[in-house]
Amino acid sequence: MNRRTKTINFTETLDQLRADAPITADAIYSLSDLMDDNWADFQLVWPNLPAERRRHVIDRLVDTAETNFELDFGPIVHLALADPDLEVRLRAIEGVLEESDLPTVRRLLTLAQEDTFSEVRAAAVKALGVFVLQGELGKLPERFSQELQEAILEMYNNLSEDLDVRRRALEAIANCGHGSVPELIREAYYADDLLMRVSAVFAMGRSCDERWQPQVLEELASEYPELRYEAARAAGELELSKALPQLIELAYEGDREIQEVSIWAMGEIGGQLAQRALDQLASQAEQIGDDALIEAIQDAQAAATLAGEGMLPLFDFGNLEDQELDDLTPVDLDDLNRNGYDEDYEVDEFEFDDDYDDYN
Repeated sequence: MNRRTKTINFTETLDQLRADAPITADAIYSLSDLMDDNWADFQLVWPNLPAERRRHVIDRLVDTAETNFELDFGPIVHLALADPDLEVRLRAIEGVLEESDLPTVRRLLTLAQEDTFSEVRAAAVKALGVFVLQGELGKLPERFSQELQEAILEMYNNLSEDLDVRRRALEAIANCGHGSVPELIREAYYADDLLMRVSAVFAMGRSCDERWQPQVLEELASEYPELRYEAARAAGELELSKALPQLIELAYEGDREIQEVSIWAMGEIGGQLAQRALDQLASQAEQIGDDALIEAIQDAQAAATLAGEGMLPLFDFGNLEDQELDDLTPVDLDDLNRNGYDEDYEVDEFEFDDDYDDYN
């Protein structure tokens, strides 16, 4: 989206911030790229705003930045990360983008290590996962990348730390190739606590390590929807073609979030079977007029074309001769008989449920 031209005097923006009234879009846009006198004036006004107003401003900035990538609210987000209000800090964490500067990432790390509230520590360490990956890709200074990894590992290994902080630390560290990661994931997967197991399955997918394929396939049929959800996401991240029959079944489940993540995973895996299933799902979504789901399916269809063009994912090609491989025909969706079930997946049997829980 093209950047919007600022059409408001900055003094008027500050007046709007102080007032108990809606803030205009022009005022929000004028908060991008604050420098010099404007930035100095903003810092004087910000701490004197009521906490509820500061929360609202950060929410607006985060929402605007998600659809206007050229805008830079980084200095305000950095300032809000040190806000005395818990909710402001939590909302500011959502505004830390992967393009954020190193001082902002360091402040995020400080929150993860030292904030008084476990909710903030958990949110901060979760947000650090993207920077762990950046370090792995050589986009952060090597010394800081190592410091970041060690700090997150210390949070996970601290048994006196809150469970949510520890499990988010596991999710974050899974983004790197640190030698201890596989054992940490295995330890968490066999933990007694369900949420730790959920994070372990999340980490399996994020690690891009094929050793976890059996566990991911097993959890697709878990009795716990949280595990089914994360297993579907992990199957997509691992591009696990063997998971397609189960993902198709999950896409017809009544739980909206599981449907959506299964659709996304089919797009990541690709292939003719995924494309056929997505076509049927699209037909049903059009019949019931679910525009949000139609868009999700269209995104998955586009991804499936790129990810799996020409694939026949249900077959093991290892023992086939060339001629036998040439003679294979695409598997028909109605002929599925995999993993102990036999389903037709007729479009008119697909029911959507708009009520769902947040599994992550």
